[in-house]
Amino acid sequence: EYELTRVFCPSSIAVFGPETPKENTPQDTILKPTTMYGVTKVAGELLGNYYVKRFGVDVRGVRYPGIISSETLPGGGTTDYAVEIFYAAIKEKKYTCFVKENTVLPMMYMPDCIKGTIQLMEADFSKLKHHADFNLAAMSFSAKKLADEIKKHIPKFVCEYKPDFRQKIADSWPRSIDDSAAREEWGWKPDYDLSRMVKDMIEKLTLKYEKGSYIEK
Repeated sequence: EYELTRVFCPSSIAVFGPETPKENTPQDTILKPTTMYGVTKVAGELLGNYYVKRFGVDVRGVRYPGIISSETLPGGGTTDYAVEIFYAAIKEKKYTCFVKENTVLPMMYMPDCIKGTIQLMEADFSKLKHHADFNLAAMSFSAKKLADEIKKHIPKFVCEYKPDFRQKIADSWPRSIDDSAAREEWGWKPDYDLSRMVKDMIEKLTLKYEKGSYIEK
């Protein structure tokens, strides 16, 4: 009816749950999330793949890890500590983290997020074995490892840990992701690791702060 040629269906690591393998989470695995957000993302993946098989619609999607951006304010999600911490470090030199220091989650810097999305949408459909549910990874780190990396640039920075309700959600998610399907089917490869991402975030947010365009939520 609308003559759609291609549909993008964004998903998330929230599709995974406590029964999913935590380390190097496989592309094809158990999807039993414990949050409504995760449930709706699973539904989106299933619908997308259904339309591919039933009607031949070109539907594509990725399971985004936590996304870190210098342009978008944190919104209170489980992975948003990894964004809040930069704002706090630059302005106040201290931060109270809402997950435990040893909590490891998959993360990605926004430039890689954009790059991966565009690469998938431009990939040859005939070479795709998966469609609406690609695992996508860039880096995994603990809250403490991130804080330690920030300290290399801001030595006076202090981080304390007071886990809240989001800790339980974080505990149900993977620690690392196997994105070999994305690498093999459409050539995915991230550009940013932890150290490069932290350096770039601090440079960009510090510049905003000094110019007076630093915005807080």
